[in-house]
Parts: sequence; C-alpha cells; structure tokens
Amino acid sequence: MKEKAVSKIYAQSLLQLGAEKKEKVVDELTVLTEMINKTNMLENVLFMDVFTLDEKKAVFADVAKKSGLSTLVTGMVNYLIEEKRIGLLPLIVKEMIVLDDDQKGFLKGVVEGAESQADPKIIEQMKAFLKTRLGREPNLSYVQNANISAGYRVTVEDLQMDASLDHQLDQFKNSVISE
Repeated sequence: MKEKAVSKIYAQSLLQLGAEKKEKVVDELTVLTEMINKTNMLENVLFMDVFTLDEKKAVFADVAKKSGLSTLVTGMVNYLIEEKRIGLLPLIVKEMIVLDDDQKGFLKGVVEGAESQADPKIIEQMKAFLKTRLGREPNLSYVQNANISAGYRVTVEDLQMDASLDHQLDQFKNSVISE
C-alpha cells in the first residue's frame, strides 16, 4: 500500500513537470515500458539487484539515447535507479496513465463475458449508460471470462455492474436461503 501511495506522488509530480515543460512524459514512459517488457535482458538489468547502479545507469543511458527520451524522463528514471526505487517504475507508469486519462476526461474499464467477442451494440449501450451516469467518456475493452456463463460484467474504476447470469442466480439463491 505504501508503494502505491509513493508511486502516485511521483506520478503526479512528473505529470505536473511534464505539463509545465510541454513534454509528453506519459507517451515516453509508455514507450519505455513497452521496451522493458519486450526485452527480458533490459528488464533484468534494471530491476535485479545483481547489477550495480553504474551498470544500470549505463544501460539506461544507452536506451534513453536510442529511444529519444526527454531529459525529464531520463532524469526521473536515473533518480529512481540511484535511490534504489526503480522497482516502482511500473506502478508510477500505471498511476500516470490513470491520472492522464482522468485529466483528459476518459475512463478505462473492462467488460467481461462468456463469448469470444462482445456484441458491439451492447458495448455501445454500456458506454452510453456509463457516460450519462459518470459524466465522462468510458474506454471499454472486452475480455472473455470462462467463469461467466452468460451476460456481462463491467468494471470501471471502483464501479462494478454485474449483469451476468451467475450473479443473478447467486442473488436468487441468497434470497431463498435468507427467507
């Protein structure tokens, strides 16, 4: 829990500095994260304690130069390496994306269902409902969930709407048992 709070502070600070300097820090960190996720060796060097701080900084300097990262992002990552807090980088990036989407008025959410693909008409109805209820534009992605027999479950931030058959059967069972 402490790491999440610290990551949020770093994310807010970096977003504010990026806005002041008119740099797209979220985009840069997204590219960096994708590079780290694609290259297992880069991930190992940055996040494993086997490597020295100088080795980590040298490798990151090459990566930053080749990918054209701004001095702001480069300085922040170097600071995390020096302070032995580089393990917070994924959490910071996640927080930054959430905060950036929030500033832009977007909401990210997940629709879960039994089918391999959701009915686009139903997804649009869900988006319209969420937009009127929450006042912001939802960005919904669909995920197939084998634990859902029929229907859909929508999760947007801390809001969850469960219109699955399984949920309705559970509610019915609980109402019968409680009587």
